[in-house]
Amino acid sequence: MSAAGGNTAGKLVDGATQLIMRGGYNGFSYADLAQRYGIRKPSIHHHFPSKVDLVRAVVEQGRARIRAQITAVEESSPDAMAQLLTYTGYWERCIRDQSAPFCLAGVLAAELPSLPDQVATAVQGHFADLAEWLRNVLTLAVQQGSVRLDQSPETEAEDFMAAVYGAMLVARAFDDPDRFARIIESLIARIRI
Repeated sequence: MSAAGGNTAGKLVDGATQLIMRGGYNGFSYADLAQRYGIRKPSIHHHFPSKVDLVRAVVEQGRARIRAQITAVEESSPDAMAQLLTYTGYWERCIRDQSAPFCLAGVLAAELPSLPDQVATAVQGHFADLAEWLRNVLTLAVQQGSVRLDQSPETEAEDFMAAVYGAMLVARAFDDPDRFARIIESLIARIRI
């Protein structure tokens, strides 16, 4: 497959996304992308002078996509529980059909101590965005009377996030998407009124 013509930078970001999901930051190189798209490494450097630039673009594209999805979820339903179920349902589908068997930011977060600062900051930004959204949704759910929280919305948001990412990890470790679903069902049952 040739990357000539079209949106080469976009193809490189998409390719890097797939490679990162499979092997992490240190599990791919520009040589992998050059081989995948049948281009020379200098062509990649033309679009992304360094691997840091490319991976930062990957993370920022993911953050922008998630922000757009959150906006769509919020606009489609004012019901906070429906929003939480849409979020967890998205991941359940991605894990089942292998379109995104694990969150890209989650893969990179596992490597955080060894990541370049610019990439680490972008990854941390993803989790800050997600924690803020979950806090807002859980606060709304309490106001709507659909959930009860044992702790502050901030703490519960982090617990919810940890449970979702932990469920992804368990599903991956056992190669069993049903484990993700069971953990999430238990999570929802714990907070739902």
